[in-house]
Amino acid sequence: MATMDAHPGIGKRDDEAPANGFVRVQGHYNYNDDDFNSNGNSFDGDHSSMETTCRNNTYMVSKSTSKTNSKNIESHNYEPDESEVWRAYVAQQHFRNRGQWWTTGKRRALKRWSLTFLVGVVQALIAYFANMATKSLNTRKFDHVNQLLQDEVTGDVTEGSAFLAFLLYQTGFAVLAAVFVVIEPVSAGSGIPEIKCYLNGIDLPRVVRVRTLICKVAGVIFSVAAGLPVGKEGPMVHSGAVVAAGISQGRTKCWGVDTSFSKYSDFRNEREKRDFVACGAAAGVCSAFSAPIGGVLFSLEEGASYWSTKLTWRAFFCAMITLGTLYSLKNLDNWWGQADIENLFSFGEFNSISGENSNFSVWELFLFIIIGCLGGLIGACFNAANEHLTIWRMRNVNSSKFRRFLEVIGVSMLVTCISFLLPLIWQRCTDLPDDMAEMTNQEKNLVDLLVPFRCESGKYNEVASLIFTEPDIAIKQLFHFQEGGEDDSSTFSSAALFLFFLPYISLAAVVYGIAVPSGLFVPSLLSGAAFGRLCGHLLHKLDHTSGTFADSGTYALMGAAAVLGGMARMTISLTVILLEATGDMQYVLPLMLTLMAARFTGNVFNEGLYDIHIHLKNIPFLEAEVPSVAERHEIVAGQVMSTDVKCLRPVERAGIVYDLLSSCKHGCFPIVDISSGGTLYGTASRSMLCTLLQRRAFGQPDALSGDFNSGKNLGPRRLSPLVQWDTIERVFPRYPTVDDINMRSSDRECWLDLRPYANTAPYTINETASIQRTYRLFRTLGLRHLCVVNHNNQVVGIITRKDLLPGSLSESLMRGRQAHNF
Repeated sequence: MATMDAHPGIGKRDDEAPANGFVRVQGHYNYNDDDFNSNGNSFDGDHSSMETTCRNNTYMVSKSTSKTNSKNIESHNYEPDESEVWRAYVAQQHFRNRGQWWTTGKRRALKRWSLTFLVGVVQALIAYFANMATKSLNTRKFDHVNQLLQDEVTGDVTEGSAFLAFLLYQTGFAVLAAVFVVIEPVSAGSGIPEIKCYLNGIDLPRVVRVRTLICKVAGVIFSVAAGLPVGKEGPMVHSGAVVAAGISQGRTKCWGVDTSFSKYSDFRNEREKRDFVACGAAAGVCSAFSAPIGGVLFSLEEGASYWSTKLTWRAFFCAMITLGTLYSLKNLDNWWGQADIENLFSFGEFNSISGENSNFSVWELFLFIIIGCLGGLIGACFNAANEHLTIWRMRNVNSSKFRRFLEVIGVSMLVTCISFLLPLIWQRCTDLPDDMAEMTNQEKNLVDLLVPFRCESGKYNEVASLIFTEPDIAIKQLFHFQEGGEDDSSTFSSAALFLFFLPYISLAAVVYGIAVPSGLFVPSLLSGAAFGRLCGHLLHKLDHTSGTFADSGTYALMGAAAVLGGMARMTISLTVILLEATGDMQYVLPLMLTLMAARFTGNVFNEGLYDIHIHLKNIPFLEAEVPSVAERHEIVAGQVMSTDVKCLRPVERAGIVYDLLSSCKHGCFPIVDISSGGTLYGTASRSMLCTLLQRRAFGQPDALSGDFNSGKNLGPRRLSPLVQWDTIERVFPRYPTVDDINMRSSDRECWLDLRPYANTAPYTINETASIQRTYRLFRTLGLRHLCVVNHNNQVVGIITRKDLLPGSLSESLMRGRQAHNF
């Protein structure tokens, strides 16, 4: 009988197959001891387990030749093992609470809310520090380079000094950002795909470690200061998730900190950790955009596969604390006075230009829909270009750290050269506005930030004003400089906007994926704002009477939403984020229409960029909807399950269990009751078995007498020392492995009683259940494995998340067809 070794966590299909590439698998149950001995699967012999396969079913197994990078990726297990030791632990907690008002549940709730409060404060401090550090580095860099540019005009320094200094600044900062990625490779990129996967139930290595947090925050400070078309927003989401994970667990391997288990025992499990990470992601979005509601919706829409009302309140509370802390930090100099309105909204203050009327006409909603479609098309082209470039990187660059490091230097020099060349190409110097009486204070401040770049006093370079400044300031300039007619002397011309837009968004597509921490929100917003303002400017050129169309700032906002929506394919959360960042509710409907149009248009061509990168990394991500192949064909659980199931008896020899753990990488082992014909007794996790063997929790070899193979003489007595549940879970998540076990020869014949530790209430599904029901059950509950049983409650297979991926479902459908033809 050919077997299929389940993938890590459960096992992977074996590649050994006949020359034709197919293996005929036909199995049945043999619970008679003589049959076991004749088949070579004896419990008491040298073999480590009993193999069960599909009963009275025949399947064809296709030999898989694809290689994935996800072979070491495992799933989280959000459901606790309901074993006897777990029930005893819970019973002890209930006993202690008898007659008391301050119960364990109330203490747990207080701790949970206190830790959530701490997550919000710490994330706000990190975001504030990152913003201040980035602003300080950018200010020093641009002040020095601009001074050298003016000195070149006057002849005080040699020609090219400004470019050389600019190149050294940019490249030096990029190198420092790359160094942090060398220290911790997981810190590269935005981190949003990784957090999406984590909340989907995938245990990606080192994603929520403290070292990842340090390298992420420090790296993104230097990557933004390096002038690369990247933003801090994505890394802030990752930062919030790491902060929440670390605080909730009360331990860190990086610094060797480990608090008392008794203080954090309620939160040292994967379910609580997942919920804290969801709250941290919401706090991260809030710290990036000052958008608490948008942060909660982001975690709901883009992150968590599981959500509840209680989690909504906690995420809201965490985001509220983050915003309150940021608000306090920004107004330290005006604590007892009224705060500056610019400190409330990330995109500045949006005002109605025409008094009580809106800034746009009702019929212009159709124009916003067109801009949304164009933004979706731009986002689709951006995603396709970045996807092909990422595939090339994975083949030629990512295999070597040195190559990735050199790529960062090369890309940084390319970005620097283009950034310096574009203002030189744009040789026109535009006069600063003379009459600023009708301008708001916000516009006056933005006028002061326009960059001269080799222009004489009183003039500025339009292209340089978008490049030689912080991206946040450039976005505000595009949003808030009003333009109502053909006179564009005080704003950005069409040619300048086009000259900036096309190279900038092209460079952003090249940069995303190199070995630096980087986000895509700000590059998408900035390029989209330039595109939208370009559209508004062209419309005003067509209208010589002024006033027919909305001001160009409104079109810039719609363009920013369109391009960002076309790239990320977010709708609900992005609408609220942009609304909270602008603080103007008149844009609700335009933003909704624009984002929906961008999403629909982009989905015609490809997926969102974060989903593309998840699939390129071969991460087994379970989408919210059942794969389309399952909707088109009738597939049952028995067709997709892995049939190589390693089973144990309720009481087993320690040597057999050790050999089993050494011979396979399965994460779950069904326990069958041979006294009742092999029915499912429960399941045993790999971590639990390794812990028991490491602690030598087994009885003497003579603890059992008589014919044990019948399974009828066990009785209620325990055959090995009992290990408490909190002792087993104390080391979460770093359980001992089989390499940590010292199995002596004298211990191999000892008996290991698994009955107190077996999960006697595992989730199961019948082999005839539809794949739609199987998929919803697995994803909604956040399972790591799902036992498949027949009508006699006998195990016939096991399902993991990889078995539910579209590719696996297609293979299972092919196996069924081949079996029918066979």
